[in-house]
Amino acid sequence: MSIIVTPEQVAQATAVVRARTEHQPTIGLVLGSGLSSLGDGLGNPDVIHSHEIPYWPASTVSGHKGVLLIGELHGKHILILQGRSHYYEGLSMSQITLPVRVMVRLGVRTLIVTNAAGGINPSFSPGDLMLIKDHLNMPGMAGNNPLRGANDDAVGPRFPDMTEPYSARLRRLAHDVAAELGFGLQEGVYAFVAGPSYETPAELRFLRLIGGDAVGMSTVPEVVVARHAGLEVLGISTITNMAVPDPAPGTVLTHAEVLETGARVIPRLTGLIHGIMQQLLA
Repeated sequence: MSIIVTPEQVAQATAVVRARTEHQPTIGLVLGSGLSSLGDGLGNPDVIHSHEIPYWPASTVSGHKGVLLIGELHGKHILILQGRSHYYEGLSMSQITLPVRVMVRLGVRTLIVTNAAGGINPSFSPGDLMLIKDHLNMPGMAGNNPLRGANDDAVGPRFPDMTEPYSARLRRLAHDVAAELGFGLQEGVYAFVAGPSYETPAELRFLRLIGGDAVGMSTVPEVVVARHAGLEVLGISTITNMAVPDPAPGTVLTHAEVLETGARVIPRLTGLIHGIMQQLLA
């Protein structure tokens, strides 16, 4: 049976985080597979491990630390989640999005989400950074939506608008920052699948046919909850591998490959995020 997190549980988790920090973050950053080192530049951070927060979902996946950092960046307060939990770990959609619900109660109004994704668009290459302009919520379209259950009208409407899940303003800002740093960014549609098995060739052909440019196993539930609460969202996918619909015989994709490519992209992604933060926090 699906476990639905209650407003009271969100309030308890929020109270524990508030008691551990004097920072008042307005920007939240969720770091995907192999990207946890992006949080190393945070000044005067308060460090909270996920197991110290009631109802907080624990991550069991390599490359996800399960640490909450709240500190200063460019003179302002920011919350960074080093690693996330996933639906395929045996948690409900409601459970894996509790961190975003807590961010909302803490005062976060802008959310930046990152992930490692497989490139479906043949014009992409491993190591590309893709701004997410829209998504395909495959589990959600089948009924497994993180907003399932009683609606908290104090947070957002029963039927939230998803016309612009990813901010066009923030995407323009990201393009400007990347240009100043001397590299370009891709844009595309992120297809969210449940995992943990990678996609079959037939599934990849289907996802490409319906408009997917990249595929992954995270991010979208967090974005749905964030948009429900009115947060402005920027999504960035690291294309760690090409999800090829017609692979050569003997081709095998591993999570280690995903982490390795993510590590190579860290310098560019770090520069991009810091540049965006400077503009947002100016």
